[in-house]
Amino acid sequence: MLICPQCEFENPHANKFCQNCGASLSHKVCPECGTEVPVNAQHCHNCGAETGTVWRAIIGTLEAQPEKMELSTSFVLSGSYLDKEQRYQVLEVLSTAKDEVSARVLDCQPYQVSPIEAILAHQQGGLVSPAVEADSIPSLAKAYMVLQAQKHPEFPQIHDAWQDGNVQVILIEDRSGWQSLVSFWRKETTNSLEIIHWFYQMTQLWVLLEPVSCQYSLLELENLCLDEDQTIALRRLYLTSPSLDSTLGVKATTASAEDVTLPLSGQLSSIQALGQVWQELFRESQRTQFGSIIEIFRDLAQGKMQTIAELRSRLQAVATELEATTTPNSQPMEEQQTNAPTFLQVDDVDESSSKGDDAPTIVLSVQLSSLEDAGRTDVGLQRNHNEDYFGMETKIEKVELPRNRSLQARGLYILCDGMGGHAGGEVASELAVSTLRQYFQQKWNNTQLPTEDTIREAVYLANQAIYDQNQQDSRSGVGRMGTTLVMLLIQGNQAAVAHVGDSRLYRVTRKRGLEQVTVDHEVGQREINRGVEASIAYARPDAYQLTQALGPRDETAINPDVEFFEINEDSLLVLASDGLTDNDLLETNWQTHLLPLLSSSANLEQGVAELIDLANQYNGHDNITAIVVRAKVRPNLEGAGY
Repeated sequence: MLICPQCEFENPHANKFCQNCGASLSHKVCPECGTEVPVNAQHCHNCGAETGTVWRAIIGTLEAQPEKMELSTSFVLSGSYLDKEQRYQVLEVLSTAKDEVSARVLDCQPYQVSPIEAILAHQQGGLVSPAVEADSIPSLAKAYMVLQAQKHPEFPQIHDAWQDGNVQVILIEDRSGWQSLVSFWRKETTNSLEIIHWFYQMTQLWVLLEPVSCQYSLLELENLCLDEDQTIALRRLYLTSPSLDSTLGVKATTASAEDVTLPLSGQLSSIQALGQVWQELFRESQRTQFGSIIEIFRDLAQGKMQTIAELRSRLQAVATELEATTTPNSQPMEEQQTNAPTFLQVDDVDESSSKGDDAPTIVLSVQLSSLEDAGRTDVGLQRNHNEDYFGMETKIEKVELPRNRSLQARGLYILCDGMGGHAGGEVASELAVSTLRQYFQQKWNNTQLPTEDTIREAVYLANQAIYDQNQQDSRSGVGRMGTTLVMLLIQGNQAAVAHVGDSRLYRVTRKRGLEQVTVDHEVGQREINRGVEASIAYARPDAYQLTQALGPRDETAINPDVEFFEINEDSLLVLASDGLTDNDLLETNWQTHLLPLLSSSANLEQGVAELIDLANQYNGHDNITAIVVRAKVRPNLEGAGY
């Protein structure tokens, strides 16, 4: 079975083109130069960019015996294939050991679903998994599958796995190019509060890994890497403890925490093992341990802390101490509110895995690190004119110094879906956008978001401008023009949304997935708010009729919803007209068309274009407009270095 990369339609294995949308299943487009290349080509023949789908292969034996390892190493040569079907071609060998070989491999049939992927897809859909013998799945692969089902991006995704006699093969996401934690730790700009932040992340990962017996994955320094947002991630999983040599124990004078060498036996407690790795990170980076962390290392070595919860509590106390020394008490409350807290906590973990500890939450302030946006509108496939209109304004001031980075950013995003026919809806939507832009250019001139009253006043002014035009043109009844509105305001990591009608704001984060922030102003939703069952409310013939819109009536007929929220994790904010949201299009396709846009490497302009194409393919009956805003944050660490 081949999955179409465009529409995800399931096609027979022999198909060259998708039966649903006609996309090629044998060629892809080079993202760099646009040249069409075969799906099994590693590089573009035109520009040389890597276009192939590459995985990391881990080939090992069921028993750590060198003579048996020869069975797996004999075919791990560049240009050879790992499987009889000749799907996975070896590109290069990354490492070899007495019982394991690691290599990068090219997937020559990237659109073909693997058995592991089929099992995970069925589990996610609540369906019975395809019949696959449990003995054919290596134990380590099962650990990847459990963690992947819990949707934790810190761990690499598994793609395929099998056993052939005494040899087992696992194919996972290739993270060989990711930056190592040790290398980032060595940078002069890395400060104490950031280090505490990473320590806490490692305690989170330990709790997640312990139920699948892979907590040893955190004990290998080279296995610790950082994603693009400087969050700790793992290159792979280990079911057993990696080799620990004598360097993982530090001795020093009695004046510091290094006077105690932590044990190296396989009986390490979780917190002792983590403390040992943390000491090694300091040694490898040649950084000086600071006061509070020295005390934690000493207490770990002496067994004064027995649980992860105790360790987290100590880390939170250190973080609070560091923040207190870098944030003046005289700081105005208004400024304090611009730095929203980020809550670092373990989600979706069985309570038993934490051994009953009431783990505290560490709170670190965050600040905006980048703000990017893209917008587009399209007439659709059935309309002859476009009544949608949008506007975007951003102001970004960035300061980059060797030991200090700051970003001051403000964004105003407005989307309107007009109604009233040609020269009606178009006029209303454009008039609303221009009125709101002019208003905020005059009223929004400080470093704080406008108040709720100010935002409401802006919406009422836009309504009045359209209403006055209706009166002037003597429009009546259905001939009166109007428009919906969804408006997003961003100041630092603070945001506000105002809306009237059924244009929507969505938010996408890695932790919470897709969320609809706004609630439509329409008859069906009004009935639900009154307690009517959704199935009954939307069975009405007028269920999708708007209960509010800008322009047809004076301001007494509208009550805009205004909501404030904090951007305390990397977020994708999507403003959309109903041409994009009809038929649950985003709810169905957000994982393929929105989630990837959270990555800094993703092109927002291209992503918005693909959203428009998707809407034309599945809807197309209406105008389509989308604004996508990518807001990234990081811990507020300025001045916390020691």
